[in-house]
Order: sequence, then C-alpha cells, then structure tokens
Amino acid sequence: MENIAYYNGKISSIEEMTIPMNERSSYFGDGVYDAMFTVRHIPLQLDDHLRRFYRSAQKIDIEIPMAFDELRALVLDFCRRVDSPDAMAYVQATRGVGMRGHAYCYAGERASLWVWVKPDVLDPMDRTYRCITHEDTRYFHCDIKTINLLPNVIYTQRAQEAGCDETILHRGERVTECAHSNVHILRGGAMQTAPCDNLILPGITRAHRIAQCRQMGIPVIEEPFTVAQMMEADEVFFTSASALCCRVGEIDGKKVGGRAPELIGRIQRAAWEEALEEVRQLGG
Repeated sequence: MENIAYYNGKISSIEEMTIPMNERSSYFGDGVYDAMFTVRHIPLQLDDHLRRFYRSAQKIDIEIPMAFDELRALVLDFCRRVDSPDAMAYVQATRGVGMRGHAYCYAGERASLWVWVKPDVLDPMDRTYRCITHEDTRYFHCDIKTINLLPNVIYTQRAQEAGCDETILHRGERVTECAHSNVHILRGGAMQTAPCDNLILPGITRAHRIAQCRQMGIPVIEEPFTVAQMMEADEVFFTSASALCCRVGEIDGKKVGGRAPELIGRIQRAAWEEALEEVRQLGG
C-alpha cells in the first residue's frame, strides 16, 4: 500500500481516515508527537523517538493509550506494510475528544492515538544547505515536542520565500535551534551544540551525533554559542530525524563554514554507517 494510518483503533489509508470535529488537537493543539524516517522499511532510532514521545506526553499530563511495546510493534508493522522502503513514520497523542473547553475535564475519558506512515526520504548529505536567521519568539516549553507548531510553520515559510532550506533561530545573540532541526558548529576541532534546556528540543539525532563524536575522539561542548560565533565557525550543520548531518554553506546570504571538510565528512560517514547498522540489526 502507498500509505497507512491508525486513529483510535481504526486503520485505513491517510486519505480515508476521518477525525472527530471535537478533537482537542483541532482547537488547542493539545497534544504531542514524534517522527522518524525509514531506510529499507526500518525506522531509524525507533526506541529513542518513542521514549521521547512518552516523555513529552507525561510532561503535559497525557497518558498514551497504548503500551510502549505494542506501539513499537505497530509502527514497525506499518513501516513494513507500505510499498516505499523510504518513508516517514509519525506518532501523535492528544488529550482526546470532547466539547470545546480549555480545562482538561472537557477532554473526555481517553487520550487519542494517531500513527501513520507515508513515503518520504532523508535529506541528502552530499550537498550544502542555505539558511536564514530569525529571532526566536516562541514560548518557553521548546523541550516538549508539542503539535503547537505555528511559529515553526512561519519560520519555514520565511526560509522558502528567501530561497533557503531552513531558519536558524536565536534569542538575542544566543543561537537556540532551527525551525525543525537542531543546529551545531565545528570550531577548533570540537563540536559545539546548545545545551538541552527548555529553549530547544532534545533532538534524538543530536544525541546520536554527540555520542558518535565522542566515540571518534572529537570533543563535544554542550554550551550556547552566539550568532557571531556561528558565522565564523569552521563548519555549521543541522540534524533532525530527516537530516542525519546536513552541512550549511550559506546563512543570510553570506558564505559560512567550509574550513573543516574532512571533519564534517567523518561525522557524515559515521552517521550513515550507524543508520545502516541499525537497519541490519532489525532485519532490513
């Protein structure tokens, strides 16, 4: 099949699935989500993404109505049932269905669970990317992977209007993250990345690149860096579920990075080798 979707026990194609009008996601964005990409029908870093999914739900008092192992099996099954070996797998939990009212008590008795898989591909690592910067005017719960993504939608639109791939956000001089990825720099032979506080999402791919750098003997500095430091860095790159390690070559129309090609190349090769090893272990 081309794609597949699940909503509260119903299974169909994404196009045929219907959602109640009183879904809390429609009125309040009252929910959390996570997403992962597949290689040869295997979702990369599946357990890590699902653990973050349950953790995000717990932070906003949503009890996901399916046990971890059952949801894991469902996602794996869906990824193997779609025709495309390269796909995006998505999970979402909302507070449920009930007449519109802000308080939790209006949400009904049970949270809603969404799962779908559709064809998609990883961002290629054999090219450089163009970015713009923008003041980060979001709220202070960025560590929760909420479905409240209006600012991110706007930032992404601004990047597209500028002919760019991503928007790098900053609060004052401090770089936080991107519209839909984490951003990092290489300087002096070390990887520097923003710390996991409430101003960034604790990216799964971010964590894997940090672990790999340390394994390869590349120092990692988890401290904030400024816009000026980013513009002068040896390399700039971003990571996400769809972007294992994507190098940035231009920011706000100015050339950046390009001074540590061998180092960024090592990180990219390690990222892809890790993905292939995970696929082999899960039988892809």
